Amino acid sequence: MAITRTDVEKVSLLARLQLSDAELDRLTTELAQIVEYVDHLSEVPTEGVEPMAHAVEVHNVFVADEVEASLPREKALANAPRHNDRAFLVPPVLG
Repeated sequence: MAITRTDVEKVSLLARLQLSDAELDRLTTELAQIVEYVDHLSEVPTEGVEPMAHAVEVHNVFVADEVEASLPREKALANAPRHNDRAFLVPPVLG
């Protein structure tokens, strides 16, 4: 698939970008090179290669969650400037 100046103009319009003629020419050339490289990569033989989500193996380094007693409600509300004995009272965010 060849990238044309018209393609770059359309994308810049969709992205609400104002590009000069020099920028359009430069980006057309650069995007054409990128697409050509991706086309070249599609020719690489990948038969027998397992699909992967990351280039390197990712291991979960998190520890298991442990249930612990939480702060009693009375203590949590003790320092609140406003509360109704059940929850914090805060100003409305959406009018």
